[in-house]
Amino acid sequence: MTSADGTRQRLLRAGIELFTTRGYQGTTTPLIARKAGVAEGTIYRHFTGKRDLWNELYRGALRWVLAQAEQVDADRSSARAQLERLADALARCAARDPAVIRLALLQPADDLPDEPSRELRRAFQAALEGIVARGKADGSIQPGNAALWAGVWLATLRHALERVSSREWSEDHPAIGQVVAAAWRGIAAPGGRASPQPP
Repeated sequence: MTSADGTRQRLLRAGIELFTTRGYQGTTTPLIARKAGVAEGTIYRHFTGKRDLWNELYRGALRWVLAQAEQVDADRSSARAQLERLADALARCAARDPAVIRLALLQPADDLPDEPSRELRRAFQAALEGIVARGKADGSIQPGNAALWAGVWLATLRHALERVSSREWSEDHPAIGQVVAAAWRGIAAPGGRASPQPP
């Protein structure tokens, strides 16, 4: 790795830590530079500005969550099994690298994403909707708009991801399974509902 590559990596690590703890508005280029141990002007040798750095990080986080969705989708098991595996991968990431999950799925992006970032966000949404659509086709997920049910499932799962990423829950906390079961019950067709979880 060259010195420039190492500097870029330090800027990315500093950026993701600050953006996911202080928010976009609370993160300034002087703060990023200080945390990375470089002069503020160094940021502009690697990025056009703070928003460009944020988008680079956001795309990296989205690529990871998209890869997880595509990986579980490739095995063509039941929609429920795929969603459970995806939830498990996201919860494990929330425990090990919480900034990735916070940036990709928990923090509001507002008008920050550029077109490549929006395209990746749409790709993740499409992958999740594809799993849901197959569940609708086999009768395990209730009829209705796939985007709606994908949103309901993800919104419910976010409850667990927030707690794991804040270290309130560990990655193997029993409540995660309860949240995943609740997410399934929210979209399951009658007869496709999750079995009761132990208390």
